[in-house]
Amino acid sequence: MSAPLDPKRTALLTIDLQNDFLHPEGAYGRAGQTAPHLVALPDRIAPLRDRLREKGGTFISAQFTLVPDRDGNPLIAEHLQRLRPFLGRGDFRPGGWGHGLVDTLAPADFTIEKVAYSAFYQTRLEYILRALEIDTLIIGGIVTNGGVASTVRDAHLRNIHTVLLGDGSGAFDPAVHDATLTSLGTVTEIRSCAEAEAML
Repeated sequence: MSAPLDPKRTALLTIDLQNDFLHPEGAYGRAGQTAPHLVALPDRIAPLRDRLREKGGTFISAQFTLVPDRDGNPLIAEHLQRLRPFLGRGDFRPGGWGHGLVDTLAPADFTIEKVAYSAFYQTRLEYILRALEIDTLIIGGIVTNGGVASTVRDAHLRNIHTVLLGDGSGAFDPAVHDATLTSLGTVTEIRSCAEAEAML
């Protein structure tokens, strides 16, 4: 039995649930790189978000960002360019439609622009958590083995308690998702969205 959570000291943090990842007209959708089990995540997370807000909690969206240079071309890491050669001008641009949180979850109480895997790396996330006296994060999103795992581990290093949504996270390969949940079990609680809702 999981210990109850204090909603006022808890935030839901979603990772990369953006139009450019999930919408058919986003960057990944146009390249045929979306997957139905990932597209389904926002609908699964939304009731938990609503319940947390009802009880005074906070919803934070961390959104992958490709910063444009002065000519409008994205500053994109070499390894990502090799992995996702279809990414180009306008994709994941701050303020753009593709960069935005999907409609099912929008708007968040706070939006964090992130340029790497972890939502803590060079962002204002930790400042917001400290200012609001939040010491627990419920984390879901994509991809489990990338941004989700990096954020969970960085939270652990900061002594922030985490609850990872096993059915509120996903990877392009479900086997990789399952393996990542197993590896993260030593640093986080893993619960379903319904179980996390019941903990509030």
